[in-house]
Amino acid sequence: MSAGSHDERRATPVIGLEVHVQLATRTKLFSGCAADFAPEEPNTRTDPLVLGLPGSLPVLNAAAFRMAVKVGLALNCEIARFCKWDRKQYYYPDLPKGYQISQYDLPVCGEGWLDIDGDEGTKRIRITRAHLEEDAGKNMHAGGVSRIDLNRAGTPLVEIVSEPDMRSAAEARSYLERLKLLLTYLGVSDCNMQEGSLRCDVNVNFKVETPDGVKATPICEVKNLNSFRGVEAAIEFERTRQLDEFDRTGQTIKTAPKSTRGWDPDKQVTVAQRTKEEASDYRYFPDPDLVPVTLTEEAIEALRGELGEFPADRRVRIGEVWELSDYDAGVIIERGRPFADYFEEVAQMADDGKRAANWCTQDVLRDLSELNYEIDTFPIPAGTLGHLLKRVSAGELNTKAARDVYADLLARPRDQNGPETVDAIVDERGLIAVTGGAELEAAIDDALADPKNAVAVETVRDGKQQAVGPLMGQVLKKVSGADPKTVRAMLLERIGGTG
Repeated sequence: MSAGSHDERRATPVIGLEVHVQLATRTKLFSGCAADFAPEEPNTRTDPLVLGLPGSLPVLNAAAFRMAVKVGLALNCEIARFCKWDRKQYYYPDLPKGYQISQYDLPVCGEGWLDIDGDEGTKRIRITRAHLEEDAGKNMHAGGVSRIDLNRAGTPLVEIVSEPDMRSAAEARSYLERLKLLLTYLGVSDCNMQEGSLRCDVNVNFKVETPDGVKATPICEVKNLNSFRGVEAAIEFERTRQLDEFDRTGQTIKTAPKSTRGWDPDKQVTVAQRTKEEASDYRYFPDPDLVPVTLTEEAIEALRGELGEFPADRRVRIGEVWELSDYDAGVIIERGRPFADYFEEVAQMADDGKRAANWCTQDVLRDLSELNYEIDTFPIPAGTLGHLLKRVSAGELNTKAARDVYADLLARPRDQNGPETVDAIVDERGLIAVTGGAELEAAIDDALADPKNAVAVETVRDGKQQAVGPLMGQVLKKVSGADPKTVRAMLLERIGGTG
C-alpha cells in the first residue's frame, strides 16, 4: 500500500481525538498507593485495591478531582454540579478487578472548546466532555513471553474527548500541542508522552466525493498513540488504507461497523485489533462503593481562581512588558512554563527583556538541547544569567567577554553558579570592558596614523560609516577587553563622523 496513491482532493478527513492525561497526583485515584513512574521496579506501586482483592474499597483522591475541574475550566467546559462514578466492565490481564472505575452519563466536565492554529487560521475545536477515570496496568510482550506491570493501574486519568472537528493531520497535531501546553501551564500533568502521561486515540474516517455524492468511510479508532509524529503518520496511513478499502468494497459508515486498530511505529502501519465496542458492550452501572460528588458555585470559583495565567495570555503580556517580537514571545511560551519562568527571572534581573530573550532563545535553548538538560537542572540559574546580562547592559562587559563567562559557568555545577561567581570570573580573568584610558587612546591614534588605513579613514569621512570596521578590528585586537561600541564612537568622533 503506498501513501498518497489517492488524489487528496477526493477525500476530506474527519478527525476526533480522545486524549488521556495522567494527573500529577502523589497517590492513585482511589487509594493512597504511590502513583510515581517506576518502570525499573515493576509491581511495587500496588495495594489491595489495585490488585482487586476482596473487601478493598475505593476512596476518592480529592486532589485528582480538583485537577479535573481545573482542566474543564481551562477548556471552557460546563462543570457539573453533580457527578457520579460508574463501573466499565471488561477484562484484561492488566485490570485485575475486571472493571474500570470511570464516569459514564454524568461526567465532571461537559461541553467546552479549545482554539488552535488550524489550516486556515484560528479554529475552534469543540470539546464533548472530560471525565475522570483510573488507568489500567501495562502488558508487555517480547520473545514469546508476556509480562504485566501494575504500577500504572489506578493512576488518575482525565479523558478529554473532542468533537470530530479536525480536517487534517496537521490540525490534529496542533490540537494536541495546544492542549499539552495548556495542561503543563496548569500544572496538572507533566504530559510526558514517552512515559505515557499523555496519549491519545484517534477516531478518523473520510468523506469521499463520488459520482453518486459524498460518502463516508467506516470510522476507525487508532489506539494508544504516544507521539505527535505517530498521530500524524497514523492519520495519513489511514487515508490510504480506508480509501483503498472503500474502492475495493464500497463499504460506508452506514454499512460497516467501527473498528479498532493499533499503531506499529516500526512498520508505520495501523494493525487491525477488533471491531469497536459500543457503550452497551461495557454494561456500565453506577459504582456502589463510591458516593456521587456535588460541587458548589463557591468551590468552582475558588478553583477558577487557582488556574493561573494561560499560555496565550502570558504570550501577549511578556511581549508587551518586555517589548519582544511575536516570534520571540512565542518561542519562550511554547517551551513551557518553567522556561517562561526562567526567562522572566533573567529579564527582571537584567532589566533588559530583549537581551534576555536573545540569550534565552539562542544560547540557553541550544545548550539545553546539546547537553540534554531540563531548565530546572541547567547549570546556569536564572538569577546568575540575569546578573551577567545586567553587567553587559551596564557597559561593564562586552558581548565577547560575557560569552566567555557564560561558557565558564556552563562547565561548572549548578550549585556553584551564583551571581557572585560571575563577578569572581570577571575579576580573575580581567574581563572588565575598557571604555577609555591612555591605552585605548594610543591604539586609536596608531590606527588613524597608519598609512594603510588612509583610504578607510577618507571613506568614513565621506559618510560611509561602515568602513570604520577594519579600524575597529585593529584597535580591539590591540586592546584586550575594549568595548566595541566605545571604540566605534571614538573613531567616528576623531575622524569627523557622526558618532
